[in-house]
Amino acid sequence: MKTVIIGGVAGGATCAARLRRLDEKAEIVVLERGEYVSFANCGLPYHIGGEIKSRSALILQTPEAMRKKYNIDVRVRNEVTSIDRAAKTVTVRRADTGETYTESYDALVISTGSSPVKPDLPGVDSPKIFQLWTIPDMDAIIAMVREKGAKRAAVVGGGFIGLETAENLVSAGLRVTIIQRPDQVMPPLDFEMAQLLHQNMAENGVELHLGEGVTGFEDTASGVRVLLRSGGAVDADMVILSIGVTPNGAIAGAAGLELNKKGGIVTDSHMRTADPAVYAVGDTAEIEGFAFKDRKMVPLAGPANKQGRIAADNIAGIPSEYKGTQGSSVAKVFDLTAASTGENEKSLQKRGLVRGRDYETVLVNQNSHAGYYPGAVPLTLKLLFSADGKIIYGAQAVGAGGADKRIDTIGVAMRLGAGVADLEDLELAYAPPYSSAKDPVNMAGYTAGNMLRGLVRFSAWDVKSDENTVFLDVREDAELMAFSVPGAIHIPLGQLRGRMTELDRSKTIVVLCAIGVRAYNAARILMQNGFESILVYPGGTKLYQAVHYKEFVMDNKTQPAAPAAAPAPVNAVRLDCSGLQCPGPIMKVYDTMKTMADGETLEVSASDPGFVRDIEAWCRSTGNTLVSKGRSGADYTALLRKGGAAVSGSAVRDTPEGKTIIVFSGDLDKVLAAFIIANGAAAMGKPVTMFFTFWGLTALRRPEKQDVKKTAMEAMFGKMLPRGTDKLKLSRMNMGGMGTEMMKKIMNDKNVDSLESLMKKAMANGVKLMACTMSMDVMGIKPEELIDGVELAGVGTYLGDAEGSNVNLFI
Repeated sequence: MKTVIIGGVAGGATCAARLRRLDEKAEIVVLERGEYVSFANCGLPYHIGGEIKSRSALILQTPEAMRKKYNIDVRVRNEVTSIDRAAKTVTVRRADTGETYTESYDALVISTGSSPVKPDLPGVDSPKIFQLWTIPDMDAIIAMVREKGAKRAAVVGGGFIGLETAENLVSAGLRVTIIQRPDQVMPPLDFEMAQLLHQNMAENGVELHLGEGVTGFEDTASGVRVLLRSGGAVDADMVILSIGVTPNGAIAGAAGLELNKKGGIVTDSHMRTADPAVYAVGDTAEIEGFAFKDRKMVPLAGPANKQGRIAADNIAGIPSEYKGTQGSSVAKVFDLTAASTGENEKSLQKRGLVRGRDYETVLVNQNSHAGYYPGAVPLTLKLLFSADGKIIYGAQAVGAGGADKRIDTIGVAMRLGAGVADLEDLELAYAPPYSSAKDPVNMAGYTAGNMLRGLVRFSAWDVKSDENTVFLDVREDAELMAFSVPGAIHIPLGQLRGRMTELDRSKTIVVLCAIGVRAYNAARILMQNGFESILVYPGGTKLYQAVHYKEFVMDNKTQPAAPAAAPAPVNAVRLDCSGLQCPGPIMKVYDTMKTMADGETLEVSASDPGFVRDIEAWCRSTGNTLVSKGRSGADYTALLRKGGAAVSGSAVRDTPEGKTIIVFSGDLDKVLAAFIIANGAAAMGKPVTMFFTFWGLTALRRPEKQDVKKTAMEAMFGKMLPRGTDKLKLSRMNMGGMGTEMMKKIMNDKNVDSLESLMKKAMANGVKLMACTMSMDVMGIKPEELIDGVELAGVGTYLGDAEGSNVNLFI
């Protein structure tokens, strides 16, 4: 039995190795037109970025190794040009000499793969335009970066290869722009899930042109210009084309084998073509989809390897079937992992399925593992299932960790015919470093089950408030300081039962919280109190921020974030700010920098994701140099040099630089906010004055009662007013003092400085604390009752400082 295999790599090489293990006597010939019979094409982008150090590691098998290990006749640079099915021969051309010869076969396996699409556009043949498909392609891109010094790259296409290449070009130090004709990257994901990737790519300095077509290319003196359909252009030193693949099925078509509309070779479940002696595997083969039994082409390595094995089994006389593809895939995209299996919502809608009638979706936000164990990161999981819950159509996951195993788990469940209820019943391995007692897969099942039982209804991710629809945010007050949904009504969950009368029962109320759990609890309260139109926003504010990221994040195009900070000099001062919340890391940097000499370096690590953005702004404002910034494991890192950079703008300023804050309130949360802002401004090197008046004076009182003479009225005021910071209460949700104590505990657990500590730091950093003497007289507060370091001043003194300020806040 002689088997000829056209093409190596995934499908062909796997088929040859499997066939040898099944039949030691078989004659096996592999004809590969390229130089490499088996290489890790999925690893090519990672060698460009330096993640895979060794080029040789990408070469999985050589012809010599396959001859020695498997006794297989491997001929590289031998291209099959035609197939004679009647004679059972193929015509082969030797690339080195150009001569041709014929090779006979008993069984033929076509594993010719696919080729990257090269559009017919003006200028597309420029030597500065590349594709990434083979090892020589990779070598050419690396040479352009390392030898020719390319600094800017435009990647046309946002699929797997385009995104992986973009990330690794950023790792190599290039500024990268992605141009994608659809309005999202990563087609297997639905739009709202892709927005999580868009947000992270923007934070990593990638410029995105989504929903934008390319009309041509022009060589310029410095590089190449990509012409956009909108009329704009992107200038780059090099361009990577990654706009899809086309199957290499022409040779089969010329031999009379059936092809589909895309040029793929039609096969049955045994991977046989219309000719029982000819098989096709991998990117070039049309196969059956798992969920709907339709015909598909899935250019992925996993299916190609399985198909090669199945073809070998059938050639060797072992009945074997390919039972449909789910298209399971995963990709690393900068700080995130994106994974999917089965159908997405777009494909369901193309089939005419309607959400709410034919299918449903749920979206959950969970941690990758137990939140109290270090390293837990958010994970967003979307589940698609039939309206009765008996069929799982697909799932998608995006997160910094754990996305792959959740999709693999759901993929297995789908393959075994599981429904939504089965996800609830899955008993999955748990320990704090690896998962939660209720795994995200279980949570997706619970959430879907609640929906099917009528316990909850979800809004669309793009729902908007209008005259008939309102948002209800049930998070706590402190959470709104970081982010708030425009126009939302705010009632913390703990207060909802007592404040339901504030809500209009005639309107649709969309409830949201951080991730969705409290929103579900709130929805149950409202639904059981007669509210008829209650929806929960899927994924909470985490998803809301992602899908609206352009409205809420700062423009980060000016400075792409390096994947890792540059190595610190041996004598660098090292500062660990892990666990500190804003403005803690900046304050520690500021304090440390004051003790250092010009030119000395400081290596900082912090767990706060906002640190990298903050430190860049801080350096611009203070005249210090940001040498590098990036990631080291789970921490964010920065390498700073004291001095050496011009202060942002002019070194000598004509405009006022001071900050003045009037503290009128005596509420704990508002005084905290005032001191956080003051410390942040002081850390920027700005002069800060805080003017305490009326109720704000209570924050400056000593906690101990002072022996001072007062009138009866003054003494009465003194008893009623809080004495010192420890007696201050929250402006809302105080709950008889319980809310205040809860807030203090949360601050302690999150390593947020107490008010007392913030006040001490403010004074140590030169913040002026002024007490309004007129208000002191009215309130019956004597100078002896104030803490040390407070200046007594009138309105005139405050106004003098305000004249030298460009920010004046009233709190």
